[in-house]
Amino acid sequence: MNIDNTERQRFIEKQIFNIHSNAEFEALALEIFRYQFENNKVYNTYIKALGKDVSRVSKLTEIPFLPIRFFKSHKVVCGDGGSFDAVFKSSTTTGSIPSQHFVKDVELYKKSFRKGFADFYGDVRQYCILALLPSYLEKGDSSLVYMVNDLIKDSHNPDSGFYMHNYLELADKLRENEASGQKTFLIGVTYALLRLAEEFPMVLKNTIVMETGGMKGRREELTRPEVHKILQDAFKLDQIHSEYGMTELLSQAYSKGNGLFQCVPWMWVLVRDVYDPFEIVESRKGKGQSAKGAINIIDLANINSCSFIATDDLGVLYPNNEFEVAGRLDSSDLRGCNIMASNL
Repeated sequence: MNIDNTERQRFIEKQIFNIHSNAEFEALALEIFRYQFENNKVYNTYIKALGKDVSRVSKLTEIPFLPIRFFKSHKVVCGDGGSFDAVFKSSTTTGSIPSQHFVKDVELYKKSFRKGFADFYGDVRQYCILALLPSYLEKGDSSLVYMVNDLIKDSHNPDSGFYMHNYLELADKLRENEASGQKTFLIGVTYALLRLAEEFPMVLKNTIVMETGGMKGRREELTRPEVHKILQDAFKLDQIHSEYGMTELLSQAYSKGNGLFQCVPWMWVLVRDVYDPFEIVESRKGKGQSAKGAINIIDLANINSCSFIATDDLGVLYPNNEFEVAGRLDSSDLRGCNIMASNL
């Protein structure tokens, strides 16, 4: 990457976390699209294989989205590689290939999740952060663990920390915090939260419970509403919060209830047609109509990798830009995403 590109990148980075309107988002997204087309070999080759005329891309819905599976088989980075601050890997079932996200500048990730958390939940120092993420801790290279560990440190609360399989100790800490009135933030993988709910039901009045999704093969799969109902009943809570993030991203969306997610200002969700991955399905604000399909994500913080990712999640996008995750694409439903597999 030459000095001109370096200066260009720094100029873009300064704007990412200072977006105040949809127009500003779209303008910056198009600038990052052009930057990544020129500097990301995998993304560049994919776009060329599509026969896409980059000069004619003038709005978000015309930007090509890179199938997320390329993070399993390629190093999706801008420039010629070089050194990386971190390499995050996705959780996998036995025998499957994990996604890898090569992060050149981990400070961008920190800025993204710190600002995102503060925008949704306020100053992290008001909370005792308790994390129930055993399978992620065992893996050791999780972006979620990295984020939560940083939030634990930033809370400056001596009682903040991770719990593996010591459910009794966690239950005791929750009861202690409830008794003292300490605001608490409990974030956990779904299967572990369900076990906590079954073995140690209690009334939580000062605690936010956030699930990150996933049974990780430990329990029978349940829908999000089913999971939330179990947790609500066990902890006498009106709402269960959720986090939507992934190894391939540097930003998160959050839900404060009912499984309805909102993005941080530098992140955007679109949905595409399940059978035509290049067709964006748009919600109709004026008519109050939702859009259903597979989820495409724009993450502007992911400037050193790829900001435009076609995920394998199914979702519903509502006219107010909230979205919900409705499941996963079956492999038989995927269309057009293998166009580059043999050429990259």
